[in-house]
This record gives sequence, structure tokens and C-alpha cells, in this order.
Amino acid sequence: MSFTVRTTAPFRADVVGSYLRPEKLKNARNLHRQGLLDDAGLKQVEDECIRDLIAQQIKHGLRGITDGEFRRSWWHLDFMWGLGGIKRVETKQGFHFVGIDTRAETAALEGQLSGHNHPFVEHFKFVKQFEQDGYGLQARQTVPAPAQTLSNLLKVRDAGTSASTWRDFYASEEDLAEALGAAYREVFADLYAAGCRSIQIDDCAWAALLDPDLVAKNKLDVARLSELYLLANNACLKDKPSDLTICTHFCRGNYRSHFFSKGSYDGVTTTLFAKENVDGFYLEYDDERSGSFEALKAIPHDKQVVLGIVTSKRPELEDLKALEARVRQAAEYFPLDNLCVSPQCGFASTEEGNALTFEQQWAKVDLVVELSRRIWG
Repeated sequence: MSFTVRTTAPFRADVVGSYLRPEKLKNARNLHRQGLLDDAGLKQVEDECIRDLIAQQIKHGLRGITDGEFRRSWWHLDFMWGLGGIKRVETKQGFHFVGIDTRAETAALEGQLSGHNHPFVEHFKFVKQFEQDGYGLQARQTVPAPAQTLSNLLKVRDAGTSASTWRDFYASEEDLAEALGAAYREVFADLYAAGCRSIQIDDCAWAALLDPDLVAKNKLDVARLSELYLLANNACLKDKPSDLTICTHFCRGNYRSHFFSKGSYDGVTTTLFAKENVDGFYLEYDDERSGSFEALKAIPHDKQVVLGIVTSKRPELEDLKALEARVRQAAEYFPLDNLCVSPQCGFASTEEGNALTFEQQWAKVDLVVELSRRIWG
């Protein structure tokens, strides 16, 4: 059987985005927080570490290259803080994960939303230059999905802050969702002008809607939130250039090897899978929390699906033959030619990182690359 040769993201062997931070970078960020290293000094260290990281990505056979989120503390909040109209606020408690809580801070509205002059555009430009260092490389920018930002803004007072809420600036939740989409489109337009052709929107918001315990605990209106999340995400995709690939990474949480939600994809087959206007989905399938592959039937067959069947949370290497069997099982519900493989999430969604060594991280990447070669050649 012959397969399509993939020259743009998602690639047959892919990675969601973040990597473990080297000690040199962690030390520099700590010095910067204490006022002992200026912005220029921090950027110099970041640049050096990102150069080394991209060289490693190329060496290990990846074609989608990123900065590993090395310029961020959080996978999501740093982007939100870069939008106009959003500020950083401290909270009484962090985000709750199974077995652990995060640092206590979040994002809140302080005015009308805007995507003008977002710092991530300059971050992308630095990665873009390395496309010339290898055949078929493509620089990617990862950002939290509009639904994720919307979720944070809707519940900011629940986090124990006295910050403003969306009601201080927008007449309805729909207006807020549309405004978020418009702000994201500004950022995406600037990224596109900088040469970006691959964007990944990371989304934990939907995962909470699939976990019956979280739904009950937080009294979530699943139908209403599904409507708003879909509105926000599709709003950012309006008038997307045809040569710009935007994919969703569906995430169940990743903080120091802990997760925050469980539940199969069955609850989003008629909404997210069927109606979100992205080019593809990066889906977590590393353990039983994700349910069966049957849910893939709801995804239109002109889209791409990246199966996250290698875990980034634990160091033990999965069995190669067992992984291949799982991909072929998924192909019973979705075309094999439109499938790819990856770890289920990044290796360091926050700067603390998961409970793996650098050697174990790259062994996981090597496993993904080898798996893709066995299946697609």
C-alpha cells in the first residue's frame, strides 16, 4: 500500500510542542525573576538553548520544529498575558490536578481584547530561520486555544481573585467569544506575515466537559459551554489562508506528570470533532482515560489525526509492536493515510517539566519516529 508523502504538518512522526528545560535556562529564569538578570541576558540564554533544542529535534528525525516553549513559564498563560486587554493576576489557589495543585496565578480581563503586537510573533521569527537547516523542516507556533482562554476568563472570580470579569467589558458570553476569535486572528495574521504556516491550538477546556466528576463538582453546563467553546475556536479560524495549517491538540492536562481530567471522546463527537473547522486533531490515546478509537469515526475524513499513543508522563518505553497494532486498530475507524503518531502531550507544559530525564525524553521521540517508519515507510 502506498501512502501520501507528507511535506507539511502534521507529520507522520510529530511532537505536540514542549520539551524539558535545561538547567541553564531554569537558572536564568530564576535570576531574571529576582532582578539579577536583565531581559537581554535572559533572551541570550533562551536563544542559545533553543538553538541547541532545534538541533536535537533535527538530529532525532523530526520535521516539525518548535522552540519547545522555552520562552514561557506556562503553556497557556504566557500567551494570554500577551493579548491586549488581559493581565496576570494572583489567585488563592492554583489549578487542581489529580494529586497536585499548580502555582496560583491566572489571566483576567482588564479591557477590550486585542491581538496587536503579540510577543509570540517575535518568538516564532527566531524559529523560522532554522527551516533552512534541514530538508522539509517546518517551524510551528503553539498557542492555547481560544476556548481555553475563554474558559479561564469565564471563571476568573471562582479562582479567588477580585479582578474584573468579562461582564465589565462585554454584553454577552457570545460577544466575548467572538472578540477572542478576532484577537486571535490578529495574532495569526502577524504570524502568517512572518512566514508561519503551521499553528497548533492547545485545548484543555473540552476535556473538563468529558469528566463526570469535574462536571458535577463545578456544576458545568456542558451543552452551553460546548456551544461557546466551538464559537470561540471557529471564530479564530475565519478567513484562514488555505496554506496555513491549524490543528487542535486535545489535552487532558499535564503538570509535572499529573493529569486533571478523564473521559472518552464520545461526548465531543457531534461538536468538536464534527464541527470545529481545523485541519486536524492531535488526540491523547496513551491510556484508558481516552476511551476507544471508535470516536474517530465522527471526524471528517479530509482532516488529519495525530494519535498520541506514546506517553510523555512516564519514562518507561512502550512496546513498538503493541504501538503498531494500536495504530492499525485506529485505522479501522479512520483512514490510515490520514493518521500520524506522537507523544500524547508535551514533555514540559510548564517550566517545571514532567518526571523524565532528557535521555528518556529523546528515547520517546526516537520511538515515535521509528513507529512512523514501520507503518508509513
